[in-house]
Amino acid sequence: MSTAFVIEVHNRTAGIVTGDERGFSFFSSERAFDSLEGQSFASAREAERAVRALVTSRGRIRRG
Repeated sequence: MSTAFVIEVHNRTAGIVTGDERGFSFFSSERAFDSLEGQSFASAREAERAVRALVTSRGRIRRG
């Protein structure tokens, strides 16, 4: 059975992660987070950290 979580940062939905026995895959909901699209993570928390790191490295990510 798979599991899905929404990842939000600074009141923006970055995307979702879906999990199964192999890990969690990220699916972007905004162009700003497309660089993480399809990446696999060990946990939903790890995916959230990657989203936050992306925001931090780029400063404030613009909508669009």
